Parts: sequence; structure tokens; C-alpha cells
Amino acid sequence: MNATLPYIKELTIAMRVSDMNASIKWYTEILGFDLLYKLDDIGWAELKSSVPGVNVGLSQVEDVKLGGPTPTFGVSDIASARATLETQGVRFDGETMEIPGMVKLATFFDPDENSLMLFESLSEMG
Repeated sequence: MNATLPYIKELTIAMRVSDMNASIKWYTEILGFDLLYKLDDIGWAELKSSVPGVNVGLSQVEDVKLGGPTPTFGVSDIASARATLETQGVRFDGETMEIPGMVKLATFFDPDENSLMLFESLSEMG
């Protein structure tokens, strides 16, 4: 039996961060996200990405443990997007990988070493 859940067209990706203010600055200045709100009393902030319905939540923690999902954002030109981020000092994990006829992928890191990824679709369906 398949459960049908009442999904809406919104997604918030929660990221653990060690310095809320530094992370807000990085996500707004480097990735161009907009700060929606910040709740100091519970150590939470939420930012709006440029992808409709996709927000990134930042959760202040004492010890950032790596792992978990990798938010993957689609771009129309991965080489240009990567070059823009690299000029701002963003660290990438190796070269851009290509799966011919399907996708190009590039993994990068925020200041707490959370991984994020860019993808460019190469398929006619993307």
C-alpha cells in the first residue's frame, strides 16, 4: 500500500552550522540566497534560494557532524557557475564530473564543510 501524503511545492533543507552569522553571510553573499528570518533564541535561520519553493534552514550547533544529504542545485552553465564560486574562494571537491549525455556534477563546500552540489543536465529531457 502506498501512502499518499499531502505534499506542497516547498522544500526546506536543514544544514548544521557552527557560526550562524558567518553562515548567513556566506549563503547570502556567495550563493545569493535571501535571509527570510533568524531566530536567535532557538539557533535557527531560514534563507530563500533562487529555486522556487526551496529554502535552506541553518541550525546552530556546537559540534557540526558531517554527513547527510547533499543539496544539489541545477544550473544552466556549470562551468560559469563554478568559476563564479571559485573566484569567491569556494572550495570544490576535485574536477567537474561528466556522465556523457546525462549530467555534469560539481561538489563544493560551505564554511562548515557541508557538501553542496551543482548539476547541469545534458539530456534532452533536462
